[in-house]
Amino acid sequence: MTRERQDTHSTEFGLWLRRQQEIDSSFGFVATNLDYIWANYRTGEWMLIEEKRHGGVVHFYQQQLFERLNKLCQQDKLYRGFHVLVFQNTNPDDGLIWLDGQAITKKQILEFLQFHEIYR
Repeated sequence: MTRERQDTHSTEFGLWLRRQQEIDSSFGFVATNLDYIWANYRTGEWMLIEEKRHGGVVHFYQQQLFERLNKLCQQDKLYRGFHVLVFQNTNPDDGLIWLDGQAITKKQILEFLQFHEIYR
């Protein structure tokens, strides 16, 4: 059965989707959103970022979809990867931060978002 949303961050269409029996997750249908397509329009570099708050994790169905998307995007030489950004609470100012499973600092997240060489 399709899970109810655990927060209030949905659109009317998103809420409607969850109420439709014909496309219930028990039939294999899933929907996920991608949180950020991050880019520098001057350099052309770009990456995909999934944000998780309160120590959240990527669900198995998200992982499958994100891996497929990442593989397709790798054909672009300016693509800088798919990344999972996890906050202990809600943002870099109120707790710990993990990028792709590694603890990082607020300074490091800013460097990452600037496409510094060490994150390529």
